[in-house]
Amino acid sequence: MNHYSYSETLAASEGIHWRVEDIIGADKRLDFSKPFMPESLAMIEPLTFLSPDERRTLNQINGYTYLRIFVIVEEFILPFLLDHARPHLFEDDYRVRALLTFASEEAKHIQLFRRFREEFEANFQVDCPVIGPAEAIAAEVLSHDPLAVALAILQIEWMTQMHYVDSVKDDQDLDPQFKSLLRHHWMEEAQHAKLDTLMVEALADGRDPKRITSAVEEYLQIGGFIDAGLAQQVKNNLDSLERAIGREFTESERAKFIEVQQRAARWTYLGSGMKHPNFLASLEAMDPAARARVEAIAPNFS
Repeated sequence: MNHYSYSETLAASEGIHWRVEDIIGADKRLDFSKPFMPESLAMIEPLTFLSPDERRTLNQINGYTYLRIFVIVEEFILPFLLDHARPHLFEDDYRVRALLTFASEEAKHIQLFRRFREEFEANFQVDCPVIGPAEAIAAEVLSHDPLAVALAILQIEWMTQMHYVDSVKDDQDLDPQFKSLLRHHWMEEAQHAKLDTLMVEALADGRDPKRITSAVEEYLQIGGFIDAGLAQQVKNNLDSLERAIGREFTESERAKFIEVQQRAARWTYLGSGMKHPNFLASLEAMDPAARARVEAIAPNFS
């Protein structure tokens, strides 16, 4: 059982103060001489057929993908939060204020990732297509059981914690602005993960094991839908890299690229959250069988 509360989480959120303008814009620019993503997420070193410059270029394409994917993610989190808060508007003041603060910060994160996207597109040499449209992805995710959606969001919230920790842990000279994005996102998502834990508990409350099992299966369906999109995105990134470096890879190189980069995408956007101990603890609290089901599948996304 967690020890989170709406009042304490709200107080923690109110102690965090940053603006998008503090992180990107004016003299705060992306440095394209440096990688953007930690190697633990980018997984580029195994691609030995790439030169150092080509590896850095791919790392930056992965960074751009990260920006775009998180806009997609935030755009289904925001309406879900507002829908969840609406029935409680006249109940617990702390609960409503915490959820509305959560929603406001997610809207700020959309602006943050879009501003970094604009900076990237203004300075990178080629267009890098990304899966979408975001509205269609959001509609598919939100069509599921609310508990399944809340579980998917909880997984995402905890995985962002690991992303920043990895960016600090990795011995890499990452671009300071991209690292700052990861850090500031992490600061607020730490509180969001707590609030979403409380949302999962509220949505699971009173459900019998059969309905819990059904929601977990729908959560896994959401994961499968995202995984299919990631597989397409890896192919998009391969095409973008070839255009950016001005050469085509051999069939064996393309196969290696897809194998390695699909594993990287699965870990970054799925596995790193599915294996997070706090996410697993929430599943355990609902039903030990739910945790066992996810733990059995999680190795596919490592």
